[in-house]
Amino acid sequence: MRRAHGRTINLRIALPLAAGAAVLGFGGLYVTGLVVTGDAVADGTTVRGVDIGGMSRTQAKAALDRELGPAAAAPIELKIGDRTEKAAPASFGLSVDTAATAESATNTGSDPFTVIGRLFAPERERDIEPVIRVDGPAGTAAVGRLADAAGRAARSGAITFDRGTARVTAPVTGVTVRADRAADTVRAAYLHPQAGPVALPVEQTPPAVGPRETARALKEFAEPAMSGPVTLTVAGKPLTLSPALLGKHLALEDDGHGRLVPRLDSQGLLDEPVVARLLAAAAPRDATFRVDAANRAVVDDGGRDGVRVTAKALGDAVLPLLTRTGAARTAEIAVPVVQPRLTAEEAQRLGIKEKVSSFTVAFPAAPYRSTNIGRAVELINGSVVLPGETWSFNKTVGERTKENGFVDGIMIADGQYKKSSGGGVSAVATTMFNAMFFAGVKPVEYGAHSFYIERYPEGREATVAWGTLDLRWRNDSGHALYVRAESTDTSVTITLLGTKKYEEIRATQGPRTHVTPPGKRTGVAPVCEAQTPLEGFDVSVDRVFVQGGQEVKRETFRTHYTPRDEVTCEPAAPEGPGAPAAPPTRTPAAASGAPRA
Repeated sequence: MRRAHGRTINLRIALPLAAGAAVLGFGGLYVTGLVVTGDAVADGTTVRGVDIGGMSRTQAKAALDRELGPAAAAPIELKIGDRTEKAAPASFGLSVDTAATAESATNTGSDPFTVIGRLFAPERERDIEPVIRVDGPAGTAAVGRLADAAGRAARSGAITFDRGTARVTAPVTGVTVRADRAADTVRAAYLHPQAGPVALPVEQTPPAVGPRETARALKEFAEPAMSGPVTLTVAGKPLTLSPALLGKHLALEDDGHGRLVPRLDSQGLLDEPVVARLLAAAAPRDATFRVDAANRAVVDDGGRDGVRVTAKALGDAVLPLLTRTGAARTAEIAVPVVQPRLTAEEAQRLGIKEKVSSFTVAFPAAPYRSTNIGRAVELINGSVVLPGETWSFNKTVGERTKENGFVDGIMIADGQYKKSSGGGVSAVATTMFNAMFFAGVKPVEYGAHSFYIERYPEGREATVAWGTLDLRWRNDSGHALYVRAESTDTSVTITLLGTKKYEEIRATQGPRTHVTPPGKRTGVAPVCEAQTPLEGFDVSVDRVFVQGGQEVKRETFRTHYTPRDEVTCEPAAPEGPGAPAAPPTRTPAAASGAPRA
């Protein structure tokens, strides 16, 4: 008990009453604060410039959707190296969560002091960041797609030559997007205004041959090289090479150190018809031979001296001229004069003195046969095969291509007639096989046609195929052999001149065995070639060596022929609706027994 100013006060009662009144007042303010400020956003609150102060959560979300949504969905401009791309934020898994943003704007604390403080606090500006949703896998996938689309490999500068003109391919710097950092870069830039595109992190790879080197090579070599013709003198005769011809065999290549250096395909240039013809005319010419009435080898042309220009000599003469201009683009190819390999005197020393063997094959006239057989004969004629050497059809004639002077013709492939370059040269192979057979020299490689062709002797014929089948024989006669080949539009003859080792070579043929009937097949025009049927069979032919009127040796050649199926050619499927189908066709020549090979 305490006495004050004449009054007695009971402190035990007064203090609790005062405290209770204070608590009741504070609680009232708290309740009032909750009611007044509840889920409302505090005044002065903005989100990226969008004022949502005083709004409820629902109102704030709607305002953010309306005001911030378009900017949040707008494409992001990206800079990748020296190019720009645009990509939707959604493709990177980026979007604004307006509901969560409104929630965060209103959720500023519910403790009594914070709530009551909002009742009496003065209005102040408050800018909060939007809540951004991030889909990590989507962002990684988007970066991968962008890297594939926008990345590029480095490309070296290059110069090519086309129809006498130098053409430049500009160098390009390689660009690779840094996928490990690109997604983070886009996320960091999302909804943050920038002066320009968002630069993605990239790695740049410079080209091996850059713009400076490309420009130098163009000015110093390529343009002068194509500025005019080059003229060479060979054995006193001019040879003019045009820019277009030079450009076909000229290239500028990276030397491995970023420098373009010239390369001339000298062998290709040497093989060009205009070059080959002039050089062939200047080359030494071997003596040629014919057979007189007494079957002796006599000189038809004694040959002459000449020059042989190698690919290296041609290249050494041409390359220095390509950087010059005008009259300075001329030079003489200095090569020594050489004698022919075979002179009349040399022929006698080598034993080329008589006809050893000769054989002729006749064939139906056809333009492709005349061309292909004539070209093969041209390449074979004049061959000299020294003792112990092996003669090869494929090596001597070369690949039967257009560039080598051959045209498309008919030959056997997969058991039937088909068109192919060089068709018809089997007539030359068969003629050479028989010349070899009756000369008594050793066969090394040969193969018969898959099925029998009536105009050739059974078991004594040969075919060839580039890269798979050759006709080769070794000269084991002890003396050199000279090959004389000639042809007409309907026949080819090959004669071997040398010294006979045997008095006579005979051929004896056995009967056909293991006879097999042919079948029937159908092909589709225009690749199909009709053919008449013929049985398959085996046959043996003996080569009999005669010396002094007596047989001294015998060799057996065994040949297996598959049946020649009858082939009927059907027309190709008609084009267009309702087009009538043509009836099957047969080839009259094949029906009359004239094989097409």
